[in-house]
Amino acid sequence: MTIIAVGIQFNSGGKIYHFDASRHPNLKKGDYAIVETSRGQQLGKVVTTIPDGKKVNRKNWKPIIRKATPRDLVLRQVWERKEEQALAEGLEIIRKSKKLQGVKLLSVEFSLEGDKMVFLYNYEEKGDPDLSPITKAMEQTHPQAEITMRRIGPRDAAKIIGGLGACGREIRCCTEFLTTFQPISIKKAKAQGISLVPSEISGMCGRLRCCLDHEYELYVEAKKKLPKYGKRVVTPLGDGKVVRLYPLQGSIRVDLGEKGYHEFVWEEIKDMRKKIK
Repeated sequence: MTIIAVGIQFNSGGKIYHFDASRHPNLKKGDYAIVETSRGQQLGKVVTTIPDGKKVNRKNWKPIIRKATPRDLVLRQVWERKEEQALAEGLEIIRKSKKLQGVKLLSVEFSLEGDKMVFLYNYEEKGDPDLSPITKAMEQTHPQAEITMRRIGPRDAAKIIGGLGACGREIRCCTEFLTTFQPISIKKAKAQGISLVPSEISGMCGRLRCCLDHEYELYVEAKKKLPKYGKRVVTPLGDGKVVRLYPLQGSIRVDLGEKGYHEFVWEEIKDMRKKIK
């Protein structure tokens, strides 16, 4: 099978970027390759492949420069250690500076040759903070590198930080497998019958939880098979009004007046309606 394109990840759980692999058709999943990015040449891992013959939009796909060599892999490890050192130095500068309160320095990325250095940070206040104390310090310790400070949003910040999910999982969904963030609205929480209390629907980033998107379509389809709230239905225990839906279970909760509230499988009630007719 000839490969015409590959999907590259630069870090675990990161976004997948596609590159033209027509000059390197033997690349396979798990291989490492060198590519040109806005941050200079980078080493990334092949996580997906696109075979010849599959219809894809190849517009603006940059070509794979080459397959990574053992030297490239060792060089990447060297820069990773320097990234850790630079991050620690930047955090210490922030700790000592009152002007940088509220700045969360999250990661440092060197290009493969070390000629570009990108700091990722989050800042929730209005305007842009004065990061010159960090850039000046880095210009002295890394004079060969072009330094860029890149501001990212709270979701991207949470993805990098990792940690426990709001649901108690040992790793957050965004860190483990989400490569892009979909728009999340309160509508999706309502469709799933989830409490709208902020603490119940907000993630560790302070935004609506990404997991609200996971089962939304499933709930929408399941609810189409159930009656609407407030509808009068005939149950084995008498007439009542629908007060709650359980889409995934295919059941409803009915107010039967003096007989109280009871849950019924909707298929059973539908069968009763057929018998009555």
